[in-house]
Amino acid sequence: MKEPKSYEEIAEYIKAPGKHMFYFSATWCGDCKFIEPKLPEIEAENSEFEFIHVDRDEYMDLAVEWGIMGIPSFVAIEDGKEIGRLVNKLRKTKEEVNAFISTVK
Repeated sequence: MKEPKSYEEIAEYIKAPGKHMFYFSATWCGDCKFIEPKLPEIEAENSEFEFIHVDRDEYMDLAVEWGIMGIPSFVAIEDGKEIGRLVNKLRKTKEEVNAFISTVK
């Protein structure tokens, strides 16, 4: 999973051709800690997406702009356009995340 170091780097991922899955979390988020051990499996099973981790607290301006208040959340971008989102404050299982991703493949 990519870990951008700046807003500029995030913007490059957003504009880049192809499919990108933005994963929003925060270090204090218990529900994020719940799904994180499964993220390598989720990435491997959905290799058509490049996964990008965004710390919601570090990039709060982007989170506000995108309406990401509940975490963990996932936003799918293809060729610079949003194609789907799983955004809420609920705990997510690997099965729920994969079911969401299957809708945007």
